[in-house]
Amino acid sequence: MKKVYSKIESITGNVITVRAEGVRYGDLAKVETAYGVSLAEVNRLAGDLVSLQVFAGGRGIATGDSIEFLDRPMQVSFSENLLGRVFTGSGAPRDKGPALSENLIPIGGPSVNPAQRIIPRNMIETGIPMIDLFNTLVVSQKLPIFSISGEPYNELLARIAMQAKVDVIVLGGMGLKFDDYLYFKDTLEEGGSLSKTVMFVHTAADPTVECLMIPDMSLAVAEQFALQDKDVLVLLTDMTSFADAMKEIAISQEQVPSNRGYPGDLYSQLASRYEKAVDFETAGSITVLGVTTMPGDDVTHPVPDNTGYITEGQYYLRGGRIEPFGSLSRLKQQVNNKTRKDHRALMDGMIKLYSSYKDTLEKKSMGFNMSAWDEKLLNYGERFERQMMDLSVNIPLLKALDLGWEILAECFNPEETGLRTELVNEFWPKK
Repeated sequence: MKKVYSKIESITGNVITVRAEGVRYGDLAKVETAYGVSLAEVNRLAGDLVSLQVFAGGRGIATGDSIEFLDRPMQVSFSENLLGRVFTGSGAPRDKGPALSENLIPIGGPSVNPAQRIIPRNMIETGIPMIDLFNTLVVSQKLPIFSISGEPYNELLARIAMQAKVDVIVLGGMGLKFDDYLYFKDTLEEGGSLSKTVMFVHTAADPTVECLMIPDMSLAVAEQFALQDKDVLVLLTDMTSFADAMKEIAISQEQVPSNRGYPGDLYSQLASRYEKAVDFETAGSITVLGVTTMPGDDVTHPVPDNTGYITEGQYYLRGGRIEPFGSLSRLKQQVNNKTRKDHRALMDGMIKLYSSYKDTLEKKSMGFNMSAWDEKLLNYGERFERQMMDLSVNIPLLKALDLGWEILAECFNPEETGLRTELVNEFWPKK
């Protein structure tokens, strides 16, 4: 039997409070106002005092409006019909397609029992050399992309969505500008990848509470696809917007703030999403790649700082490129000894030479004379940035390895690379 209440105790922003019994944290309710019906979610319990975050906002709600509790948490429809579709953070169609109501599944459940997981052992090829060759993305990995505002992180995610060799892409957008949403949709449509993609999008104009739903909806759907023996890549942008939505709601409920005003359970909230990454022994997998913007390029900001303790490395996006220094995929050693025998040595050798190039650039800027070796390094660095680091480059891993040898051969003699003789003899380009 549904519970209906018609006395609202208080209205603070988008949060309303009512006295009710038998209500659980996370339950949904329908709030009926003079302007229509909106969903709300229980996000605080204090005895019989129940706080609800109203999806449509608190504007227009009167203390005498009715609240009907639905006795269930937020759910999302799951079926193959999700592919190619775009939804809001409340699960409503954003693409003007039909609403889906079959096979409803709850969101925000627990992560998979570690006993059911297997050790990561396969790579996800993205066609981006700075990922595939130097910091390989591994199936079931959880990785953030640390960036600042203005960097092309949405473009990077769109490229990964188009090029990654996986069965299903689930894209969760939080706090997106409407133009960014259209960019994702149009790019995936033109690239032919929208048919294997499900999009849950929260724009900056949407209710704050819907931003909190995006990761849970995306991961709940991803888990169901993974149980159908599919490899799923979940792309999330931007987890800092997710944390800011948490902060806004916590402030409206007068919670005691923690570091820089964020709620004290920020770490747990982030971890509960990232820890959904899994590789099943007898089914598919979930890999999570999420953008985390750093206000003021400050890696000690609470969101990237907490994220770094949860995830298995990070990619740094700077100057429109994935920065080789600081970026780290901690699981790459699990897979890059199985790709080709020169992978590890070439990766290490090229990065060492690029580091020497950066030192030479500094010497040049200070007016030092350039030696013949310095000139070789300058030539190498320019080619490396243009042919390897540029995010527009799209080549398979084996071709990227061959390209790496070609760049070395164009700039150095074999003995100058520091690579093992047996590898040089086998892979050095023949003139």
